[in-house]
Amino acid sequence: MKSIVSLLMSATLSVLVAGTAMAAGPAPVVAKPDLAKGEAAFAMCVACHAADGNSTTPVNPKLSQQHPEYLIKQLHEFKSGKRANAVMSGMVAGLSDDDMRNISYWLASKPAKPGFAKEKDTVALGERIYRGGIPDRQIAACASCHSPNGAGMPAQYPRMSGQHADYTTSQLLQFRDGIRKNSLQMTQVAAKMNDREIKAVSDYIAGLR
Repeated sequence: MKSIVSLLMSATLSVLVAGTAMAAGPAPVVAKPDLAKGEAAFAMCVACHAADGNSTTPVNPKLSQQHPEYLIKQLHEFKSGKRANAVMSGMVAGLSDDDMRNISYWLASKPAKPGFAKEKDTVALGERIYRGGIPDRQIAACASCHSPNGAGMPAQYPRMSGQHADYTTSQLLQFRDGIRKNSLQMTQVAAKMNDREIKAVSDYIAGLR
C-alpha cells in the first residue's frame, strides 16, 4: 500500500513540475550582437566620438574597448532620462534595444588608444587618490572598483584608462553637484572631493594603461 501511495505522489509531483515549467515558458532568447549593424548605427555618433570610438575631442568620451554592459546601461539611461544630457537623449531616442546592444558590442571590439597625463605638478596627488583613496575622508581608492590599470570590471565598473581628463573631470563635477544622478556610489565619492583633487585624479587616469 505504501509503495502505491509513493508512486501516486511521485506522479502527481512530476505533473505539477511539468505544468509549472510549461506555464513559465522557455527562457527568453537574446539575439547575438550584430557588429556590422552596430558599426552602421554608430555612424551618427562619429562626429563626436570618432569613427572607431577613440574621441579626439577632450570633452567627449572615448568609447572604444568599453565594457558593453556599461555602454548599454548608459544608453538606456540617456533614453529614459535617468542620466540627463540633452544631446545624448536626442541621439538615442530612436534606438531600439537591439541597436544599443549592437553599437555597444561593436565599440567593445575596437581597441582603445592610450592617453597621457599632462599635469606634472599634480600627478603624484592623482596617483595617491587613485591607488589609495583619501582615508581621512573615507574616500575609497578608485583602483578598488576600476582596477589598478583602469581596465574596470565587466558589467560592474567602466574602463577608465586613457580617458580624456576633461571628460572625467566634468563627470566627477556633475556627480558632485547633483547634475548626474545615475550612480549613488559615484555621487557619494565625488561629494567629498575638491576641485584640485578631481582634476588631479582625472589627469592621472588619462595616463593609465
